[in-house]
Amino acid sequence: MLKVNKLTKHFGGLVAVNEVDLHIDSSEIVGLIGPNGAGKSTLFNLINGFLKPTSGEVFFEGMDITGFKAHDVSHLGIDQSFQASTLFQRLSVLDNVFIGYHMRYKTKYWKRLLRTPSALKEERAFRKDALEILTFMGLQKLRDEQAENLSHGHQKILGVCMALATKPKLLLLDEPVAGMSPTETETMIELIRKIQEKGLTIVVVEHDMKVIMSLCDRIVVLNYGRKLMEGSPNEVLKSDEVIEAYLGKAEI
Repeated sequence: MLKVNKLTKHFGGLVAVNEVDLHIDSSEIVGLIGPNGAGKSTLFNLINGFLKPTSGEVFFEGMDITGFKAHDVSHLGIDQSFQASTLFQRLSVLDNVFIGYHMRYKTKYWKRLLRTPSALKEERAFRKDALEILTFMGLQKLRDEQAENLSHGHQKILGVCMALATKPKLLLLDEPVAGMSPTETETMIELIRKIQEKGLTIVVVEHDMKVIMSLCDRIVVLNYGRKLMEGSPNEVLKSDEVIEAYLGKAEI
C-alpha cells in the first residue's frame, strides 16, 4: 500500500530523517518506534504531506505522491489522528466529527451557504455517518457533550473519530495512548484492533512498548533519523541494537 524510498529531510544542518526505506502492506498494523528525536513524527509528516522531503520518494497504492500537499494526500486516503489539543473544544462531540467531512462535500459551496435541499441532504447523510463512527468507537452517548468536557481518554478517541471521518485507507496514529490510564489504554487497543478488522491499514507511533508489542504485526525502529531495524515484535524485543538505542551502551 505504501512504499518509501530513501526518504530524507534536512532542517538546516540537522538531518531529521536520513534515507529511510519503508513499506506498509494492506490491512497490517505497523509500529514505528525509537528514542525521542529519532525522526518518527517527521517521517509521519513527510508521508501525510505536512512536510516536503529534501530527497527520496513516497508511493501510495503505486502512485508517486512525493511532495503532495496534505489535503491532496488526505483525499487519496492517508490521514492522521488528531491530538486532544487540536479538537474544537467548544463544539459538541458530534460536530467535531462532522467537521472531518469538510473535504468530502460534493455540493457546491454556494448551495451549502444558501442551505439548498441538495446541500441539506448531503449534510444529513454526513451527520448520520458521523454518528455511526461515534457508535462504532463507543462515544455515541456523548454526542452532544462539548469536547472540552470529555476525559483525556475520550478526547483521544474523538481525535481518531475525526480522522475516520475522512474515510482513510491508511491511518497514522501518533501516540494514541499518551497520558491514558491503564483502563483507557486497554480500551484504545481494542478500538484500534476493531479499526483494523474493518480493513484499514494502520501505522502507530507509540512509546508504550506494551501497546506496540500487543498490537503490531511488524515494527520499524528509527534511531538518529535512520532505520535501525525492522521485524516482528519478538525480534525487535530481543535486539541488542534496539536495547542499546533506548538504554545506551553499557560501559565496561
